[in-house]
Amino acid sequence: MAETRKLAAILAADVAGYSRLAGPDEDRTLARLRGLRSDLFDPAIAAHHGRVVKRTGDGVLIEFRSVVDAVRCAVEVQNGMIERNAGRPPERRIQFRIGIHLGDVVEESDGDLMGDGVNIAARLEGIAKPGTICLSEDAYRQVKSRLDLAVSDLGSPNSRTSPSRSGSIRSKSANRRR
Repeated sequence: MAETRKLAAILAADVAGYSRLAGPDEDRTLARLRGLRSDLFDPAIAAHHGRVVKRTGDGVLIEFRSVVDAVRCAVEVQNGMIERNAGRPPERRIQFRIGIHLGDVVEESDGDLMGDGVNIAARLEGIAKPGTICLSEDAYRQVKSRLDLAVSDLGSPNSRTSPSRSGSIRSKSANRRR
């Protein structure tokens, strides 16, 4: 099978401050991450029709056919983390940074994804604050009238390889507008 181009919603997620968390007790941190993967992340991905492209230690790259599904998945994960972190001291909380972009990607014969769509999602994840979701302008344009979100405009980027604008979500809901 040759490589193919397609439009996809890409979600990139990573644990903020993983080294700090793992330093004192790596075994316990890894056990918590495995539990979060099986009890929270994987069910949310399946419920919202996502496909895990790759896992990168404390991170994950996920493809969705719909930006709405990608954002709903991200909000479900972030809300789940609020519940799971309740009562934990701040230095022991696991928090994810999530970036979402809608863009052109190249799918390799092994199912891996490459291209600007993936790179931009990864950059957005990198600028997201812990516990938030950072959307590209292209992704936000698709969900703004479909989901009830509180979005903070992050403005224009400093790099020519980033999306034209981005926004950050820190919300306890992503319900469909009626």
